[in-house]
Parts: sequence; C-alpha cells; structure tokens
Amino acid sequence: MQVRRSPSARATSVSRPPATELAVTPLDIRFSDAMRAAGLGVASPIVLALSGGGDSVALLHLLTGWMERAGKKAPGAPRYALIVDHGLRKGSGAEAKRVAAAARTRGWQAHILVWKGPKPEANIEDEARKARYLLMGQWCQARRLPFLLVAHTADDVAETFLLRLGRGSGVDGLSAMRVRAPFPVAGFAEMTLLRPLLDFGRAELRLYLEKRGSVWTEDPMNADPRFARTRIRALLPVLAEAGIPTARIIDAARHLARARDALEAETDAFLKAHALSLAPGQILFDGRAFAQLPVEIGLRALSRTLGLVSGAAYRPRFDGLEALYAVLVGPEPGFKARTLQGCRVGPARKRAQKFGPQTVEITRESARKSSAASAPTKVAAKPVKKKRAP
Repeated sequence: MQVRRSPSARATSVSRPPATELAVTPLDIRFSDAMRAAGLGVASPIVLALSGGGDSVALLHLLTGWMERAGKKAPGAPRYALIVDHGLRKGSGAEAKRVAAAARTRGWQAHILVWKGPKPEANIEDEARKARYLLMGQWCQARRLPFLLVAHTADDVAETFLLRLGRGSGVDGLSAMRVRAPFPVAGFAEMTLLRPLLDFGRAELRLYLEKRGSVWTEDPMNADPRFARTRIRALLPVLAEAGIPTARIIDAARHLARARDALEAETDAFLKAHALSLAPGQILFDGRAFAQLPVEIGLRALSRTLGLVSGAAYRPRFDGLEALYAVLVGPEPGFKARTLQGCRVGPARKRAQKFGPQTVEITRESARKSSAASAPTKVAAKPVKKKRAP
C-alpha cells in the first residue's frame, strides 16, 4: 500500500489543523451546494464509506468542514466512518486500523467491518464490492441509519460509461450515476446511497488534500491490469489525445441520464394507468395496453414490475427480459407462462382479470424456486407448466 501526502504532511497525521481553522475554499462552497442538492441536512446522522483512498479521504474532510461550519448554527448529528477490511492483501487489517485512527482524529466514530470466510479466485472486483456493500448495509440497517455516503467522482462516471459501453449496455447502463440511488444489494430497500462528489474531479480532490497536508493511500489493486476498471482508467489519456476528453464522456453520460429520466417518467405513467397490485408479491397489468407501448417503455415496465415482485436489487438480464417481452406482445393468444428473476409471468386467472381477458399476472415463485431474486445472474425466460384457473 502506497501512502500519498503533500511534501509538508507528517505520516502520523491525517491533516493539518481542523477544517474550521482553515480558509473556506471554492471547493468547500461547491460541496455545501452538493449536499443541499443531495437533500441531506447537517442534523441528519452521517455514515461514510471510507476506504482511505484519496476520494473518500477528501469526502471525509469536506463533510467535516461542512458539519463544523453548519454546527455554528445548529447542533451536529453523529458521524460514522465505516472501513471494510476485505482481507485480500497482507497487512489489510493494520491498514484499516490506521484509516480508522485517522478518522477518529477528525471527530468521527470509526468502525472496521471485516469480510470473513473464503475469498473468490475469480471476479474478485465484483465479489468484493458486493461483500463491502452487504457489510455496510447490515451495519446501517441494524442502527436504522438510512443513508450511506460514497465518494464516487466525475471520473468514476466516465470510467463506468466506458466499462458498460464495452458490455453493450443500453441507455440506463450508460447513463450517469444518480446522486441519490437505491442501495446496490438486495435486502436494503429502506436505504439510500448518496454520491455528493459526482461533480468533482479526482485531480481537484487530491489538490484539495495536498493543500491541507492530508495523507491518503493508493491501493495497489487500482493499478492492477487484471481489473477492467484499471485498464479503462489507463485508456482515458489516450482517448483525450484522440480528441475524446474525459469531460466529453461525462457530458454524454449526463445527456443519457436525462433521456433515462424521460423514459422512466413514461414508464411511471403507464404503470399508474394500467397496472395494480392486489397483494404483496403480485402485480397485474393490462396486456392489450402493454402491447401498444414503444418497445423501450415496454421493456422498462416489465423490468420494473419484475423487480417490484421479486425484490431483486438488479434488473433481469437483458436477453431474458427481451425474450419474455417478445412472448407478451406476440400474436399467440393465451401464451404459456414464463419464469424470470424469481417471478412467474402468465395470463391472469379468471378472478384476477382486472383488465379483461388479456390481463397479465406476475407473482413471486415459491421460496424453493426463487433463488433468482438473490442471484440475478442466473435468471432466464423459460416456459412453465400452465395451471388451470380455479
């Protein structure tokens, strides 16, 4: 682990004097605006995902200054820093303790969460991310803390865009991250992820830290070419030289985010007018009206209803979703029921035909069959035996 600091910083400290003794910078003012836009007030408990890297350490400093300045007018709420020890490298435990100690010197209650058990040999990046969010989500949920702040930056927006472009993602995958987003793993529907740094660049955040004499660490995994994000990050300067600067990539992601929001509004309007829920785990919608929708809105409406019924944190795989959509809008009357993402999708039983004979019913599969709700990578659209209506 490489420790980074400005030339004047001491290795044993996280910063120079507290933020209240330092001049308020334009970055601090922009951050106050960002917190206002995120809808989080200084009286709310703050929970920060703190890795010890430059982005999260900058967020810790910005939050500290924001709370201390606002504290002159209102009493501040508790502030917690969660440090996850993934146990993937030798010395990770000692490193987590150093990060926690540094946070405590800034007035934060720091907690180290340890990823226990066997570690994956493949897909390490994704599995570590899932484990990290699960540990932090459980910690917050146990204390009824609804918000987790993470230090995703404008650079992350550009890198994610390129990663998903390579995977063939559509509008949603290529759209810029939201400042307020659902928690990224299942089982935490009451929690919200907050990203107040999406308008801030990685370079300006490190300059901010250097001016404060702050210490941060550089994870060697961020330079490991085995990981796709590392390879994408290395390509950004090459793309800039070719006339595609990072700022333009970020602009494209934000343009697509506006398109996504417009499509979501149309999807909301359809579901409000043509769908209803009779009970938990059951949604009905008007199959005739569904078949008349533009394809993109139809796919979104279907994905949304599947997610609501299954409780899955992620949307179903697109190939399965597209196959199911084709069945629902196809010419065949009385199609056979299908399963996808832990749900059964088929013609509604007679007593549930609230929109007439073409009513479509989506119900949750039995617990024995619904592993797809927690493992979205295993979903598929497949026929199931059609049950006789009672």
